[in-house]
Amino acid sequence: MTDGRETRQGMISATSAFMLWGFLPLYFHLIGPRVSTWEMLIHRVIWAAALLFVFTLVLGRGERLRNVFRQPRTMAALTLSAMLIAVNWGVFIWAVTHNHVLESSLGYYINPLLNVLLGFFFLGERLRPLQSLAVAIAAGGVMVMILAFGQVPWISLVLASAFAIYGLIRKQVNVDGATGLLVETLILSPFALIWLAMLYQHGTAAFLNSNLKTNLLLVGAGAVTVVPLVLFAAAARRLRLGTLGLFQYITPTAHLLTGIFLFGEIFTRADAITFTCIWFGLALYTADNWRVQRSMATRSASNLTS
Repeated sequence: MTDGRETRQGMISATSAFMLWGFLPLYFHLIGPRVSTWEMLIHRVIWAAALLFVFTLVLGRGERLRNVFRQPRTMAALTLSAMLIAVNWGVFIWAVTHNHVLESSLGYYINPLLNVLLGFFFLGERLRPLQSLAVAIAAGGVMVMILAFGQVPWISLVLASAFAIYGLIRKQVNVDGATGLLVETLILSPFALIWLAMLYQHGTAAFLNSNLKTNLLLVGAGAVTVVPLVLFAAAARRLRLGTLGLFQYITPTAHLLTGIFLFGEIFTRADAITFTCIWFGLALYTADNWRVQRSMATRSASNLTS
């Protein structure tokens, strides 16, 4: 009974996390054109750091934070991951506020397959036949867009690459998600504050110079960053990795639907071919993961009963 309740709670947390991430394009659009992409990024960094710092203190995790700062190699890795997450956030905000939500969606569809490829090259993880086929089909879809239609989906590729390399680094750093993100945002915060000061100096800062709604939405950029992370962590503790992986497609699907039906972006023939290849690759990847997980579960149950 307890396991069933834990699973339900995990599924609710996972759905909530990925849905919140899925509606981020809508959130940044609500802030409006009065605020530049870069000021949105600045406030996302500053307020996420502030909220995570309070979260850390309330939960009594201050010692975890201090331990990270005492480890030079960990700090070096988190400095690199901080730069990558800043690139990811910045490009994403620019994309969704400049009518490129479909490209951001494609990037997050590509990401799981790119993770598999990085695991093969850098972590020595073996590629199973279906995984290899999935990556090849996805790569083929991107190449069709480039060669046949002359379009380089640079937004998609930058988003997917930055986030995949970010994940690769974080996978090898022994720091929990919330503490790691706090350190990353603390590393970025001095640069963000200097940048914000320069905006005020040049008279282009929107924060406190706009209406109440805009000011609150800029502060809320911290919450929309931190809350999904907390929900995701709760889901990760309660669900198997394979099950959790199925939920990750909620986010790019929400981006795709938002781009087409709310922002009126055109789904071109090139998009149709590329997305179809990516979706087919993801179907193979997911089916392969599910098969392996079921096999491992069966083997584990067999060992317990023998």
